[in-house]
Amino acid sequence: MARVTGSELICRALKLEDITNIFALAGDHILPVLDAMADQDFRIIDTRHEQAAVHMADGWGRITEQPGVCMYTTPGFANAIPGLTNAMHSESPVISIAGCADLHDLGRGAQQEIDQVHMAAPVTKGSFLVHDIRRIPEFIGRAMRLAFSGRRGPVHLTIPIDLQEQSVDEDEVVLYRPDEYRSKRAILADPEAVRRAVAVLRQAQRPLIIAGSAAGYTLSGEALQRFIETTRLPVLTEEQSRGLISDDHPYAFGFFERGLNRAAAKARDADVVVLLGRKQDFTIGFCRPPNVAADAKIIQIDPSALEIGRNRGVAVGMVGDVSSVLDQMTREAANFTLKDFPWVEELRAARASQVAWAEGLARPETPMHAMFVHKTLKSMLRPDDCLVFDGGDFCHFGRSFLPALQPKRWFYISSLGMLGSSLPTALAAKVAYPNSRVIMLTGDGAFGFNAMEFDTAVRHKLNIVAILGNDSAWGIDRQIQLGLYGRPVVTELLQTRYEQLVQGLGGYGEFVTGPEDLEHALQRAFASERPALLNVVVKRAISPRAEAAIARRKAAAHK
Repeated sequence: MARVTGSELICRALKLEDITNIFALAGDHILPVLDAMADQDFRIIDTRHEQAAVHMADGWGRITEQPGVCMYTTPGFANAIPGLTNAMHSESPVISIAGCADLHDLGRGAQQEIDQVHMAAPVTKGSFLVHDIRRIPEFIGRAMRLAFSGRRGPVHLTIPIDLQEQSVDEDEVVLYRPDEYRSKRAILADPEAVRRAVAVLRQAQRPLIIAGSAAGYTLSGEALQRFIETTRLPVLTEEQSRGLISDDHPYAFGFFERGLNRAAAKARDADVVVLLGRKQDFTIGFCRPPNVAADAKIIQIDPSALEIGRNRGVAVGMVGDVSSVLDQMTREAANFTLKDFPWVEELRAARASQVAWAEGLARPETPMHAMFVHKTLKSMLRPDDCLVFDGGDFCHFGRSFLPALQPKRWFYISSLGMLGSSLPTALAAKVAYPNSRVIMLTGDGAFGFNAMEFDTAVRHKLNIVAILGNDSAWGIDRQIQLGLYGRPVVTELLQTRYEQLVQGLGGYGEFVTGPEDLEHALQRAFASERPALLNVVVKRAISPRAEAAIARRKAAAHK
């Protein structure tokens, strides 16, 4: 009877899920499984830090709708915890696999021993120790099922090194196809709830749709577009739903960020708010007045029943796959002649004032305003370009200005607000889109967290182009400090030559100080056929996001 090792079982279980890309950093306790993977057609993309490996798996999961698998040894797992925390907020189907010391030595002071399972539990949907080689496929199947159920998120597995090395007879192990342990069938809403939701919309005067992360659990925006074109309802998108309907569409009004988008700020005036896979969280003021009017009706569609009416009661709540429920609502709405909504013109006026504001900032001056950088970039964008933003004021200006035109081509940091994920996410996007340009936008503060991943980019020939807005500061925090306390505290940075770091790692880099040089520098970076970074000196300018934060805190202090 043929025998199979635990490492081979890990490979087989992952193969059944059509997984080919593994994001990892080598270490003692995963060497057996890495060796087994090297003999098969896995592509192992090794990073310089485990947090970056998780960020790459996180990005891959959101971009491709496939599991993002990351692997590391025991101390590496400790480095991975921040990445898993971020993946929980970004709702990405990440499968974290860590090795550890021999199973029989755990609890005795084993090599590098830490309680991985309980460390991961608070920041994942589930965390498990595999204690029997025969059950490796079962645990991987459980992790996959859990990662994709309801609101998505990471799941962690600890697989001891001795289980990876052990072997058992083939007939002692059962592997199932993914459709045998996790259903991919659409979950539909109650038809009566669909009818009630459309009835509410027929009575609306100022309806507004906000599509959130769970609306983006799809590779296509066709369902949302059909619904919008049937109902002529205005829509704002955020997180994974960005680009499901192009920002150029006449009923699309850009990014839902009340501090950055004047159309989004008008959510307070809506009389019906449709939350598509969108939580009632702090970014919408928990749906409470004055953020959403007290007499406004809320229709909420979500894959998780736990999110329906979480902070405010709803007129209609529907649990199901957002795209599938949208199709139900489109068919119901098609039975009626829905009126045009005059208030759409108010939203268009708000968008027009936003454009005029941006143009006013985008003047050619030295040092450059962030908006000039983003305007120059916008003039060079192609429809299939992928934009990846980090946090901070430089990127806030860009998010308010640069459009999302296609699904899965516009990414921002999660609701956790963790800086530094843009570079690993951009690398994952380049793996997913090898024939498209991937453009990363970051500030000088955020860049420092994962800057060495440019080495990963060079070694794996992931030719992204990064634009770093260098204002020699932790920009948004410095601005908030000045607005609230009148002085900056530990938020000053040096005007560091980050492009020289990239050059030293084998990439392309330029230091850009004048507006007249920016467009040509961008052209050279795109043409370099290497991972590239433009270190662009920008003026210290406060974003509307920072202004809103200052105003909110001052108002709270006077209550």
